[in-house]
Amino acid sequence: MKEKKFTYKKAGVDIDAADKNQKLIKHMIKETYSKNVLHDKEGLGAMYQIPSGYKNPVLVSGTDGVGTKLKIAFLMDKHDTIGIDLVAMCANDIIRRGAKPLFFMDYIATGKLKQHVVREIIKGIIKGCRQAQCSLIGGETAQMPDFYKKDEYDLSGFCTGIAEKQNIISGKKIKTGDKIIGLESTGIHSNGFSLVRKVLLSEHNIDEEIFNSKKLGEILLTPTRIYVKPILEILDEHPEVISGLVHMTGSAYNKLLRMNPEVGYKIKKLLKIPKIFDVIQKYGSISGKEMFSTFNMGIGFMIIARNSDFLEGFEEKYGYKAEVIGVVDDSKKVRIFEKEIELI
Repeated sequence: MKEKKFTYKKAGVDIDAADKNQKLIKHMIKETYSKNVLHDKEGLGAMYQIPSGYKNPVLVSGTDGVGTKLKIAFLMDKHDTIGIDLVAMCANDIIRRGAKPLFFMDYIATGKLKQHVVREIIKGIIKGCRQAQCSLIGGETAQMPDFYKKDEYDLSGFCTGIAEKQNIISGKKIKTGDKIIGLESTGIHSNGFSLVRKVLLSEHNIDEEIFNSKKLGEILLTPTRIYVKPILEILDEHPEVISGLVHMTGSAYNKLLRMNPEVGYKIKKLLKIPKIFDVIQKYGSISGKEMFSTFNMGIGFMIIARNSDFLEGFEEKYGYKAEVIGVVDDSKKVRIFEKEIELI
């Protein structure tokens, strides 16, 4: 009987391919570095020097993924924007505490390494880091043969930011009379895709053209908006005005009550609801209450503030809408008057 000779490569893990891929993307990653990134030739244990000027700094960290939106990327064989989603999900959570994102790290796990796919993912992460004003200081690409299906992978992101302790936003300062301000989303963002896939992909082909001849898959893969720039600038210029911030992800409008359940939120109007939500609701026979408990419905981020003076020129400056949509009251409920929906 001939003796079998095994190697790591024969077992399905190609270290040479991983090293080659790392060299190809290294220069792109360095483009995100700030002066606070400390690096050496070893490259293990990413280092970041805490910026000077903080009196009582607190580090704020968040981790997330993009859920089953990845399934759409697999079906479309399009991987250049999913990295933006990954950064958005983490960085938008960081800023809701009033923290400035400092650095980001990623984890990519796959069965067999496809260099061009990983490069496309990393390009998206880099683009997201630029939008989030943070440095991509490290990551891990794990090859796990026999663990993932062919051509599939999973993503996780990790973001750390910084804030002065006295400036951390918890929502405790929200009071009746405060304005509720909605910031426009790009569409579904990265939540609710298990429901989206069940509803839409049972009725439509991923390549079917809808809405101005755009493919369904392209619409579903529209990247999550990153709200770092406007939020940080508003906090810097109007620090005493902001009492609460909400990243509209899982649980959607219910997140208002999580932020501060001692008050209520009266939403008098909505921003324009993207057509894709109407399609989801129609084909899934989904109630309005369920839609607003699952999806952002056109609003990706909310600001709770004493006044809305800072909104002047917002759309011209940032390229999307932000409007007063309601007011804080004492109901201890979320009431969406335009749709006659009440969330408790």
